[in-house]
Amino acid sequence: MSNPNSTASVIGRLANDPKVFENKDGSKKVMLTAFVDRGYTDRQGNRISDALPFEAFVRAETQGIGPFAHVHKGDLVGLSYEPRLNRYTKNGAEVFEVKLEIQNISFLESRATTQGRLAERVTKAEAQNQNLQAQAPAPVAAAAPVAVAHASAVDEQLPFGRATTSHN
Repeated sequence: MSNPNSTASVIGRLANDPKVFENKDGSKKVMLTAFVDRGYTDRQGNRISDALPFEAFVRAETQGIGPFAHVHKGDLVGLSYEPRLNRYTKNGAEVFEVKLEIQNISFLESRATTQGRLAERVTKAEAQNQNLQAQAPAPVAAAAPVAVAHASAVDEQLPFGRATTSHN
């Protein structure tokens, strides 16, 4: 059970699709980055966003990656998290690393909206692939293997003796 005084919540858009890493015990680590707006604007009236890295752990008993299978780049989500301090030694120096561990994720857009955004990304990627394939040079036909006509000349150049060739 977590301490309610050491938790926080943010609302933001995912900067990328979640990255999943499987652990030896079958559990999974999910990493994602969310752009979170600050609570104020600059002098020009622009709202500044920070890219915050989050991670979550999915138990081995959970099929797939749980709710993280349903979020993609650009989705608006609410994240409840606990800050964690990882402390370790690296090259003789003590390192302190703050991690933002997700405790809960809330979907703040309809499934139709998120699926539409995902379909648009897929369509753009397919169009880019087709353009790249159209720009690629035509494949060159493979040439038949050339038989060595002067095997004795090749043998003379080899420092370790006669060459053996096999033809299929």
